[in-house]
Amino acid sequence: MSIEALKTRIPDYAKDLRLNLGTQAAEPSLSLQQRAGCFIAVALAARNAEVTAAIVAEFAPQLSAEALQAAKSAAAIMGMNNIYYRFTHLVGGDYPNMPAKLRMSVIGRPGVEKADFELWCLAVSAVNGCGACMSSHEHVVREAGLTQEQVQSAARIASVVHAVAAVLDGESALAG
Repeated sequence: MSIEALKTRIPDYAKDLRLNLGTQAAEPSLSLQQRAGCFIAVALAARNAEVTAAIVAEFAPQLSAEALQAAKSAAAIMGMNNIYYRFTHLVGGDYPNMPAKLRMSVIGRPGVEKADFELWCLAVSAVNGCGACMSSHEHVVREAGLTQEQVQSAARIASVVHAVAAVLDGESALAG
């Protein structure tokens, strides 16, 4: 399945998502690797099999094997980190100052440009709703020279892919 096929699965009440999905798939402010990696990482984070399959089929051929692995790694590591750091941020107390004691070496050696990996982590953090992680990754990518427009583009991709996954999950539930 491709992005075009996925768009046909979006019901008419969500036609704005169909249009936004097409627009974001061609987002010009991001490099091909940044855009493709964002799509794949957030599709995995959105947890809808149909959306993930379509997006991986569309964007994986645009990435090197290392970049594809890194995009998947961004979704995986942020799936853990977003829960842990959202907990420490929301609960407060001494938790934010305590060692996490969680292995996360992929962040230091992602196999692609650090800024691209951090951008994908930022997008996944948006899907997972971790303000502490979004803030941290936004700071890193801005320090690396990415623009506010590029950060916003990653957030738009995250929002659209997540919304498409939610609509298709809802339609699946209604179909019984």
